[in-house]
Amino acid sequence: MNDIARLLEEPGTTIAVVGATDDPDKFGGRIYRDLKAKGFRVFAVNPNRDTVDGDTAYPTLADLPEAPTIVNFVVPPPRTLRILEQCRELGLMNVWVQPGAESPEVLAALEEGGFHYLASSCIMVRSRVSA
Repeated sequence: MNDIARLLEEPGTTIAVVGATDDPDKFGGRIYRDLKAKGFRVFAVNPNRDTVDGDTAYPTLADLPEAPTIVNFVVPPPRTLRILEQCRELGLMNVWVQPGAESPEVLAALEEGGFHYLASSCIMVRSRVSA
């Protein structure tokens, strides 16, 4: 595991939020807007939405216009596991797993897959002073 949080200090860091939504009561909505307000370039990944906060939403990571620096997961663990497979196929190895998106199976997949990751830590808290 590498210190993914340090990437938040790098200029040009982009973040794909898997599970981004327009619902301000859901963490996918809060996190997307928080990172955007802090000046990060964020990509919404949600196959059930066309837009999030007025921005294009992409159905999958493969549909993004560029490879993000960090893939942030805000979805249930079974979906996280499925999308981690896509991350590996696309070479997206910097992964941030929000509290609630992790499970013992997810943590094992991160370790076994050779990901650089941070789990069970909120990106909104860690990015407070970084952006």
